[in-house]
Amino acid sequence: MVIFQKRVADLTSLALDRFLARARRATGLKGMVNVLVTSSAEMKSLNRRFRGKDKPTDVLSFSADPDARKQFAGEIAISAEIATKNARALGHSPAEEVKILVLHGVLHLRGYDHECDNGQMARREKQLRGKLHLPLGLIERVTIERATSGAQRKPTNSRAGRNQPQ
Repeated sequence: MVIFQKRVADLTSLALDRFLARARRATGLKGMVNVLVTSSAEMKSLNRRFRGKDKPTDVLSFSADPDARKQFAGEIAISAEIATKNARALGHSPAEEVKILVLHGVLHLRGYDHECDNGQMARREKQLRGKLHLPLGLIERVTIERATSGAQRKPTNSRAGRNQPQ
């Protein structure tokens, strides 16, 4: 199920639901996924509540309880405002950016964690972006940004477990 609390240019609920189905198939994720596209204010609230970070973020993933995962894999929340801002900066559409964030969230629900997997998630995300016809991905952008700026900042996304930050 896709819920738009905040609209994204040129992206319908049907189009995002279809992309989500493709991303689930491509990653082998079993179970349904809910996607919430919301405001940065709501993302800040979720990030504070579940990760203890008092700032907005672009995407959060919440895995379902292990007993329910065959029917329900989890939930993904996305900031429409951050997605739109990042899309403009990177030269692609806000709709494509939301799809990149959905793919990233689906990979987290599938069990990947770029913060501790030695690049495994980044490699899989890159492969799937090509298959799904998406531009430069989230992890890859952060890696490039670090290399060009010399900064050691963490990505702005997160994988959070069922009501537990990770």
